[in-house]
Amino acid sequence: MTTAQRQQTALLAATFVIAVCGLIYELLAGTLSSYLMGNSIYQFSLVIGLFMSAMGLGAWASRFIENELPQNFVRLQLLVGLLGGLISPILFFAFAVIDNYTPLLVFLTLLLGAMLGIEIPLIIRILKDHFSLKTNLSNVFTADYIGALIAALLFPLVLIPQLGILQTGFVFGLINIGVGILALYVLRENISNKKGLWGLAALITAILITGLVLSSPFTNRMEKRLYQDQIIYSKDTQYQRLVLTKRHERLRFYINGALQFDSFDEYRYHESLVHPALAALPQAENVLILGGGDGLAVKQLLKYASIKAITLIDLDPEVTNLFKNNKQLKALNNNSLENNKVTIHNTDAWKFLEHDQQLYDVIIIDLPDPNSPSLSRLYTTSFYKLVKQHLSQQGVIVTQATSPFYTKDAFWSIVATLKDSDNNEDWYTLPYHTYIPSFGEWGFVMAARHQLKPSTLLLNTDNKYLDQDTLRQSFIFPKDMEATDVEINQLSSHQLLQYYDQGWKHWYQ
Repeated sequence: MTTAQRQQTALLAATFVIAVCGLIYELLAGTLSSYLMGNSIYQFSLVIGLFMSAMGLGAWASRFIENELPQNFVRLQLLVGLLGGLISPILFFAFAVIDNYTPLLVFLTLLLGAMLGIEIPLIIRILKDHFSLKTNLSNVFTADYIGALIAALLFPLVLIPQLGILQTGFVFGLINIGVGILALYVLRENISNKKGLWGLAALITAILITGLVLSSPFTNRMEKRLYQDQIIYSKDTQYQRLVLTKRHERLRFYINGALQFDSFDEYRYHESLVHPALAALPQAENVLILGGGDGLAVKQLLKYASIKAITLIDLDPEVTNLFKNNKQLKALNNNSLENNKVTIHNTDAWKFLEHDQQLYDVIIIDLPDPNSPSLSRLYTTSFYKLVKQHLSQQGVIVTQATSPFYTKDAFWSIVATLKDSDNNEDWYTLPYHTYIPSFGEWGFVMAARHQLKPSTLLLNTDNKYLDQDTLRQSFIFPKDMEATDVEINQLSSHQLLQYYDQGWKHWYQ
């Protein structure tokens, strides 16, 4: 292979790797922002918009680089590797310590995007002596787009579950440095300051390797500032980030930074979720739980001798495995997930319902709050219609429904959506609420084909919190939580997501 051919091959390979690394950095910034700030639509839109705009600006600015193109390309590649590798820990630190996250996100995203935007025009100009313009553009953009596809597949399926956010950034920063070193070697005859670039490459490589080695303790230290309590378990799964904390004997479980339960008062939530529905149908035999991978709703259901089968659907196997195998969590849920009555399916709730043929006496929807489109879709008319198709004639549906105080419009939107999601039958809803210290005022909704009357609901279990008087009071809403005129939640609008975000934003203003 001639020198010219080596340069052509190396630069096209560099284009492929640049595309992979560039999209990985973009996805890292968007994912970390979603984890830390919530509102994933806004965060990803902001990051993608900034990246694309900055890349266009960088491509425009590349015209001002007139001399020493190979040397400038290598230098730029090394600096992109440094910034790309460090962007996640810098943003994490900004959120946890200095409280200046969004301005720094904007600055770093624009800077990194502009640097990435310069690279492709430089490669095209370096290759112009080897290919015609038509072939040159075709080769470069083919490698670029294929690289982006590979990155998009690797990120959710391999990188985040296996490496996590920070380690992924450092690894791809090092890959960027590797491309820079390869280009430095292949283009060495056209580079005047080889020693300076070798020294820069060595320095940045040392920085990124150090960061990679220290990424786990750094993450733990930053998360301690966010969660306050001792972190005893954390993991990035294919779907989400799980964190379990402990203070004395008190456990708290978080998904993507949002509290799912506190062992101090979880019984208030799960007793309120489960027992009113069973009071409406005390002889229920077949129960479906959508979500609830912690096994705490199952724990309450196992109080009923009449129940013969409990089917639990939770998307993430890491969640159910954690609550089946962790000694402290097994003690909390009374090892409920190992009970012979329980069958677990780790799949998407929507897909399960599309293929399942069974009817259930009680369907319990214990899903995280609708704080993203992927979760909001599980609170839509389309989803509830699918749920209703699996309910026996006298059956009861119950769902957690966010807070009727903090997210008032979101709560009543869920009530309206559950009632109006089937035009072929009349459905009746019965909303109720209770106070949970960890969450504040919290709401639930029952639905059935027949009218549910609070006066007919008689509890049949001995509970730690929920008794007959408490249950009766839960159906009474004070004036500041009364029903509002809201829209139902549909796949085409995700109105619920807007209500939810607006409610919490208003509360924290």
